[in-house]
Amino acid sequence: MDKKDLLKKIQEVGFSLVDVNLYLDNYEDNKDALEYFNCLSKELMDLRKEYEKKYGPLTNYGIQTAKDWDQWVSGPWPWERKFND
Repeated sequence: MDKKDLLKKIQEVGFSLVDVNLYLDNYEDNKDALEYFNCLSKELMDLRKEYEKKYGPLTNYGIQTAKDWDQWVSGPWPWERKFND
C-alpha cells in the first residue's frame, strides 16, 4: 500500500472505531460489537505501525520511541501539503 492509501485506510478504520464505540456506549452488552471493536482496534494499531515504520510518526505521541523523536520534529507535519505528496 502506498502512503496515501495507507493513510486513507487508517482514517477509515479510525472512523469505524468511533462509530462502534458510540454504539457500545448504548449497548455495552453486545458481544459481537465488542469483538468487532477489538478487531478494528488491532487493525488500526497494525496499520499505524506499518505507516510509522515506512513514513514516520503520525503524532508526537505515536508508536515511535523517544530515539525516533527527530523524525517527528524534522519531517513535514501531517497537515503540511508536502506531507501528502
